[in-house]
Amino acid sequence: MSAPAALARANRTGTAAGPRRHRRRSWVGGLYALPNAVFLVGLFVLPLLLVVQMSASKWPLLAGNQGWNFPANYVKAVNHRLFADSVVFTLKYTVLATVLLIGIGLGLGLLVQETSRWKGFLRTSFLLPSALGLASASLLFYVLYSPIAGPFADVMQRTGFSFLGTPNAALLSTTFLIVWRFAGFYMLLMLVGLQGIPMDVFESARVDGASRWQVFRFITIPLLRPTLALTTVMCVTGSLLAFEQFYILTKGGPDNSTITVVELIYSMAFQGMNDLGVAGALSVIVLLALVAINVVQLRAFNTGGDE
Repeated sequence: MSAPAALARANRTGTAAGPRRHRRRSWVGGLYALPNAVFLVGLFVLPLLLVVQMSASKWPLLAGNQGWNFPANYVKAVNHRLFADSVVFTLKYTVLATVLLIGIGLGLGLLVQETSRWKGFLRTSFLLPSALGLASASLLFYVLYSPIAGPFADVMQRTGFSFLGTPNAALLSTTFLIVWRFAGFYMLLMLVGLQGIPMDVFESARVDGASRWQVFRFITIPLLRPTLALTTVMCVTGSLLAFEQFYILTKGGPDNSTITVVELIYSMAFQGMNDLGVAGALSVIVLLALVAINVVQLRAFNTGGDE
């Protein structure tokens, strides 16, 4: 066989083997992704479809599906006597927790980025509470706030003050727990974003005579926008779905003043109404609200970045 003929045959063989190799790689990649797809379908998609079915059906806790009941479940959920109060309180808590966590997380990130001495110790100390589960942290603070067994019990009995005795005190005390628990985590996210900004940009600004505030406002914040978008979405979503901390610390009290939307869903399903249909309807409403809020947040950050 001549050299040109052999070269042409090799080219044809390589051309035919290319698609086969691509298909084989696609099958291998699909097999690697299969376990995650199974978990996604089994633990998210199917439960979501079941909740949607519950929200449109008569579904008592013990009796099961008893037929179509749409939109009556949604009307009952919205007309519940605690619906408006739970929404207002959840939004109030979300705003407070988001502002504090983002602000403190950014401040701690700047601190551990610029501090050369004790840098490792500070980072570890701030991040350490994040290793504790939220339920465990809530139980720890429940004992800390206790007027009987807590370390401040004597002071509380003499002054009549209670960490959880009034709506405002309960809100601030629970928010303090959340800040203590999650500030280090948000510090870590902010630190990653800060370390992704080239140091040449800061050095050029200082050479041009920019002050610390000008560097922070016109350089750090704009270049940190993707990190701020991520942390804000995470913080808002987590705050709107708050449950464990309030369920353990306040049980929705005093006088249902600290009941969150997720606590109301739990109460509808397993305590007061024992109606999974109404609870499912409120869950769907919360899901749609979360999607809308996250879309608005991301568009706001993207618009600000384009400008």
